[in-house]
Amino acid sequence: MARQITVRLTDEIDEALSRASRSLNRTPSEIVRSALQRFLARTPTDPHPAERVADLIGSLDSGIPDLAERHREYILESLRNAD
Repeated sequence: MARQITVRLTDEIDEALSRASRSLNRTPSEIVRSALQRFLARTPTDPHPAERVADLIGSLDSGIPDLAERHREYILESLRNAD
């Protein structure tokens, strides 16, 4: 390796990196290098993730007009009725 940098991580990121390192059987450095390469390979014209699925947004009709506002209630109700 030609160069080394120091990065300060939050506890949450450090824990997530450690978990990923163990599960992928890769060193934390390998994971960070891979993530940095992918980030730097993106071009400013790459679409935002939401733009990639824009044609799907709103394409399904649940028939429930207030689903977005009351989704928690509907989920809990469906779990109660699952028995």
